[in-house]
Amino acid sequence: MPVTKQVLDEIALSQAEYEMIVDRLDREPNPVELGMFGALWSEHCGYKHSRPLLRLLPGKSSRVLSRPGAENAGAVDIGDGLALVFKVESHNHPSAVEPRQGAATGVGGIVRDILAMGARPIALLNSLRFGPLDDPHTRHLFHGVVEGISWYGNCIGVPDVAGEIYFDPSYAQNPLVNAMCVGLAPANRVATAAARVPGSVLLLAGAETGRDGIHGASGLASRTFEEEQERRPTVQVGNPFMEKILIEACLEALATGDVLALQDLGAAGLTSSTIESAARGGRGVLLDLSLVHRREPGMNAYEVMLSESQERMLLVVPPDRTERVRAVFDKWEIPCREIGQITEEPQAQIYDGARPVAHLPIKHLSEAPKYRMKGEMSAEQRARQRLSFRDVPLPKASPSEVLLRLLASPNIASKANVYRQYDHQVQTNTVAPPGSDAAVLRIKGTHRAIALCIDGNGRYCYLDPYRGGQIVIAEVCRNLSCVGAEPLALTDGLNFGNPERPEVYYQMEWCIRGMARACRILGVPVVSGNVSLYNESRGQAVFPTPIVGGVGLLEDASRHTLSAFAEERLAVVLLGDWPVRAAGLAGSEYLQVVHGKVAGRPAIDLGMEQRVQALCRQAIQQRLVASAHDCSDGGLAVSLAESCIQGGVGFQGNGDFEQLPARWDAALFGEGQSRIIVSVKPEDLPQLSQLAAEQGVPALELGRTGGGRVRLGRHVDLPLAEASDAWQGGLARALG
Repeated sequence: MPVTKQVLDEIALSQAEYEMIVDRLDREPNPVELGMFGALWSEHCGYKHSRPLLRLLPGKSSRVLSRPGAENAGAVDIGDGLALVFKVESHNHPSAVEPRQGAATGVGGIVRDILAMGARPIALLNSLRFGPLDDPHTRHLFHGVVEGISWYGNCIGVPDVAGEIYFDPSYAQNPLVNAMCVGLAPANRVATAAARVPGSVLLLAGAETGRDGIHGASGLASRTFEEEQERRPTVQVGNPFMEKILIEACLEALATGDVLALQDLGAAGLTSSTIESAARGGRGVLLDLSLVHRREPGMNAYEVMLSESQERMLLVVPPDRTERVRAVFDKWEIPCREIGQITEEPQAQIYDGARPVAHLPIKHLSEAPKYRMKGEMSAEQRARQRLSFRDVPLPKASPSEVLLRLLASPNIASKANVYRQYDHQVQTNTVAPPGSDAAVLRIKGTHRAIALCIDGNGRYCYLDPYRGGQIVIAEVCRNLSCVGAEPLALTDGLNFGNPERPEVYYQMEWCIRGMARACRILGVPVVSGNVSLYNESRGQAVFPTPIVGGVGLLEDASRHTLSAFAEERLAVVLLGDWPVRAAGLAGSEYLQVVHGKVAGRPAIDLGMEQRVQALCRQAIQQRLVASAHDCSDGGLAVSLAESCIQGGVGFQGNGDFEQLPARWDAALFGEGQSRIIVSVKPEDLPQLSQLAAEQGVPALELGRTGGGRVRLGRHVDLPLAEASDAWQGGLARALG
């Protein structure tokens, strides 16, 4: 009997894709088989519209230990026999439906991705996007997401060390919740998900399987979200206490050497975990679903195969080691059941007791169709790129008033009342806590430290996807460089609207092309990531928002800097150009907050970016720099004020601020790229100037730290306490 459109819509398969399945099988699939295809051919699992573009991103370096897409996360060698394992992943639509559980299970899922590589999770980061805070629904989403992240992360004992939050009307109905996890593993014992040995036993360990999360991958994550649709049954429910002991049990089991492969049960649950493990090893799988421990009575095979119940892991072990591995889980009082085995023939044979419920070639399931669309720049995009000073009259407000307004903007204001809810000191590795450009964590037993950050700017990509893609890579690497770390590798979470629309596909393609170019010039690979498409509601897509997480390495943990001015009488120097052009206002917070515009075409010189970052790292390693802060959101004036506020030290600008051009707004609040503000002892200025000249980087002394005011010539003169109150309390006031 032919399948109905209603059934196909439920699992997010098109009629053409269904016919492709029939053609491959030379028969009609049964309901369980069709559900498996729907999950594995979903955008979330199959990367149908994005995989051809993701191949553009460089993924190799001398430190990279993993192949992008081949495992659950990326791994890089950091020396001393250790590997850093990391990945970012989105949980957008579940968080829009049930913010607390959606965000919490997003954290749980990314932690298990790291665990599946045999790494102990040591840090969490997050990147969040919401609509305007004057909307009660946005405040509901915001509070729920923050509560979910803090609840889950705090319970499992993994510190949340860095993140970012932005607010814009484009995210009003479709928030973005991207979670990143970083783990540490022995470099020679990074685990694999590939099940290569026929006859190996499949063990399912962890929580019982329930009905939560069915169609999570093929439903919420692979089609547009409309608020009128009730989707709570597809949102998973988390149990962080189970996750905490599951982490310990899995790491103990891996330490025995008896585990051949390890895979988490995330999107599409048992279907994706078993099929992907078998596909990666070129083998097949034989399952008996009657052996799966269940939370709810009366579950059928379809529900068991597609459930996305949380806190579950799949282990592949030799038959003669099964009892030893199970004993580890018994010790931790975690259910662990033998549910099948790996077969030589690459087929998926699924039974429910003696009854066969599915028999499919692994190849057909794992090789989703790939679509290379033709993107087109829309007329609206061309129009919004046009911006000149004539379009932006100088505001009637004074520069001091504008600075206070920007400092209080929720996109710039301190997020301390958010990250104070996260435990960032658990595990006692955090050297530089949240609030600076990047977090710094020591690596116990070594002199080294790692730096971690996550960033993105949807406005820039909305205006020019290609340049916006370059800027997000540059800014992440710049944040790492500002604490003195050499950027090692990146992970990306690509959040876009419906890729079947030409203007959205154009945004995605050119963002990725821009990211790839910046990665090659700056010498950093992308080793893992996630794509989240169909982020739109009522026909309106979110801003194209690539979120990028970065990891960096400091050979000497003691040689790191923070963004706060550390003391008085330091010279403050701008590394990089001080452009006063209309292009500097493109996509700026100033343009949005003061003029209500998102317009212009941002620009970046990647050669200058590379030199500025190299100079900053070199100066920090030579102990010339007391603080470093990248100049980004809000421009030069905001960055200076932030360093003053964080350090409790004022700033007195020199004559360059007296001689600002007529367009003081572009000079003070323009967001020109490739700029870092550093503070140095006056006696070290000549050496810094010499290094800058050798690197070909402009280095302009802006003034000196000291006093209780923020003074930028005759333009800005504010008590530090007033600036601090605006910045410290901006988000709380917006939340009411």
